[in-house]
Amino acid sequence: RGRGRGRGDRGRGRGRGRKDEEEKWVPCTKLGRLVQQGKIKSLEQIYLFSMPVKEYQIVEYFLGSALKDEVMKIMPVQKQTRAGQRTRFKAFVVVGDHNGHVGLGVKCAKEVATAIRGAIIAAKMGVVPVRRGYWGNKIGKVHTVPTKSTGKCGSVSIRLVPAPRGAGIVAARVPKKVLQMAGIEDCYTSSRGNRKTLGNFVKATFNALAHTYGFLTPDLWRETKYTKTPLQEFTDFLAKPTYGEPKEAVAY
Repeated sequence: RGRGRGRGDRGRGRGRGRKDEEEKWVPCTKLGRLVQQGKIKSLEQIYLFSMPVKEYQIVEYFLGSALKDEVMKIMPVQKQTRAGQRTRFKAFVVVGDHNGHVGLGVKCAKEVATAIRGAIIAAKMGVVPVRRGYWGNKIGKVHTVPTKSTGKCGSVSIRLVPAPRGAGIVAARVPKKVLQMAGIEDCYTSSRGNRKTLGNFVKATFNALAHTYGFLTPDLWRETKYTKTPLQEFTDFLAKPTYGEPKEAVAY
């Protein structure tokens, strides 16, 4: 432990003043600027044009307090070095608003808290819309998956099957949590492979949910009306330079 003692203090000064930074979001992408100025009204507008979300504040802006996060697993991973093993922690976090949006984030870091924080940010940036539908007659609100859907990761594959109202989520502990986060009330599941690897099990469930909008059912067979992407529509606004607050000169 004697070597590298001088490097331990580096991370200490960063935590100060973070609250103030979080309150004041300065977007660094064009999409972020449009969201902050209220030009984009909903997340669905972003999904429609498959625009990459590079800032987690965009998702926070639309979903806000509705977004809940759940740490699925924290596992130690090791790398063999000359001096022995170097252990880091890998965190799997699921975020969702229980109403058709769910995200999965995986992050590895030296400390557990850092890994969880990073995984939450990654999950928010990876939030996808989940399509929901009916098992039988279209009565009341949507409650289950619209069609059978399959997701796979590693050896684990999971199949989501629509279920009648009141059936609940018939699934193992891991996919049940993810489906609840997505806002699905009733669903049958069938899974195979090595479900013990929780990371792959979560990813497979997430992939199955992400595929729900990939299937074009007859009720979506409308003529496509092409519209401009937000970046094209508000190009004049984006062309204007943005002036941030002047940074303080660093005294050497």
